[in-house]
Amino acid sequence: MIPTRRMTPSSHLQGKVILVTGGTGSFGRAFVRHVLDEHEPEAIRVYSRDELKQYDMQREIDNDPRVRFLLGDVRSAERLAMALRGVDVCIHAAALKQVPACEYNPFEAVQTNIVGAENVVAAALANDVPLTMALSTDKAVNPVNLYGATKLCAEKIVTQGNAYAGSARARFACVRYGNVVGSRGSVVPLFKAQALTGQLTITDTAMTRFWITLEQAVEFVVTSLELMEGGEVFVPRIPSMRITDLAEALSPGVPHTIVGIRPGEKVHEALITEDESRQGKALSDRFVIYPPFPSWKTGNLGGEELPPGFRYTSDNNTEWLGPDEIRAMAEPVVAAT
Repeated sequence: MIPTRRMTPSSHLQGKVILVTGGTGSFGRAFVRHVLDEHEPEAIRVYSRDELKQYDMQREIDNDPRVRFLLGDVRSAERLAMALRGVDVCIHAAALKQVPACEYNPFEAVQTNIVGAENVVAAALANDVPLTMALSTDKAVNPVNLYGATKLCAEKIVTQGNAYAGSARARFACVRYGNVVGSRGSVVPLFKAQALTGQLTITDTAMTRFWITLEQAVEFVVTSLELMEGGEVFVPRIPSMRITDLAEALSPGVPHTIVGIRPGEKVHEALITEDESRQGKALSDRFVIYPPFPSWKTGNLGGEELPPGFRYTSDNNTEWLGPDEIRAMAEPVVAAT
């Protein structure tokens, strides 16, 4: 499991200027708070579109003078180029994430998730930003919906950004993880609300998912920044849970109705495929997937080769959450809703 607290500030963040795209989202807010509390940054630039969310976040952090709020969209290459001037670390978390919304608005999903990633890479190259880390998702692995397809494209754009850097110091990598407890679109608040009606809706009783807390996701990004050389996709070793166990943990004894799997949804999710595992290594708390055709120096993190045919999926995981563990992870989210 990924630890959630650090003892000393990271040298990759301490005294640095950091920009977070999508900085007012679930991850962005948690990341900014964590870095302010633990890593002594020189400044954090929160880059996002929504002025009200920026205003609310400014109040949440008590108007910390180290945080600057920049209005802008990742679709705007010019604005990103300006925002990334003098930045040491860029965390790219901005995306359209709702599967149905992306399906219904495909042009918009492509503009934000694919063109936006290209704009981030181009702006980081233009400003010679040393470290850029983009957030990906298990939906990008063998995608069955447009959201996953756009995130797969974004992964390729970011990791291959190193090829454009040449001898410059700019380096790019990704983190890829599963469902975040309590993030936007999480099923946790839904199940708690449905429990009050006396009936839960479950899509498929066989469904499994990877699960990670927001704090663990933030810490995983920080520690991956410390490891990255450029071109890697970092995948945490995280537990799986069964949707039926989640329902029982949050709403014991409440009956449920099977409504059927939704379009663009999988019964099980994957974080690493058999084909990717040929370029993968296993570290103690994560996997690292290297690009197949790197033209730059990479691959020096060590680790063990993954066995032939290795797959890392939510149904073949070796670590599982039971109802008590699920309840412990979900309780802070439930209390906050």
